Amino acid sequence: MNSVDIWVDPICPWAWMTSRWLVEVERLGEVQIQFRVMSLAYLNKEKEMPTEYSVVLTEGWKPVRTLTAARLQFGPESIRPLYEAMGKRIHLDGRGLDVIDEVIIEALAAVNLPAELAHVGEEVDAELIREHHAGMDQVGDEVGTPVISVGGVAFFGPVITPAPKGDAALQLWRGVVMVASTPGFYEIKRSRDKDPDFS
Repeated sequence: MNSVDIWVDPICPWAWMTSRWLVEVERLGEVQIQFRVMSLAYLNKEKEMPTEYSVVLTEGWKPVRTLTAARLQFGPESIRPLYEAMGKRIHLDGRGLDVIDEVIIEALAAVNLPAELAHVGEEVDAELIREHHAGMDQVGDEVGTPVISVGGVAFFGPVITPAPKGDAALQLWRGVVMVASTPGFYEIKRSRDKDPDFS
């Protein structure tokens, strides 16, 4: 069974989709996942962003700081259940950054972690940035989340919707790893014509 690291930001719907596919691959016995944290707010902090995206640069810090604080206090195994509790509320229940404080507190309660983790601030940023770079430095700064690392190979994506199940999930995993492992291979892409399908 391959050990796989995936770097995610809870606010990204595409990372959520990829993580659901990877969880299916894990369920089928192909991989063992370790969830890790990256930050879209940090990644984009010095970029010119559309006005509607500016909330990501402010409120977007909160969930990743909470995840980082949870890892520091309760270990890396705390990230996955907390990420999934946040993701369910954000992506499946459709609750956005305008209610992120409520989402974080509910998610913490759902996984029996202390509510005070919702109120951490810049004191965890050095560790958050270190963890962010542990993933992003493997793939460069022209991508976002998710980043996957397996067996010395790291890549962005795949960006997919809906998340494949069963044999289709395994075939995609094996194909993605094969392509990403090819020396000199960098990119395969086409324009998205669908929004995330969380079904």
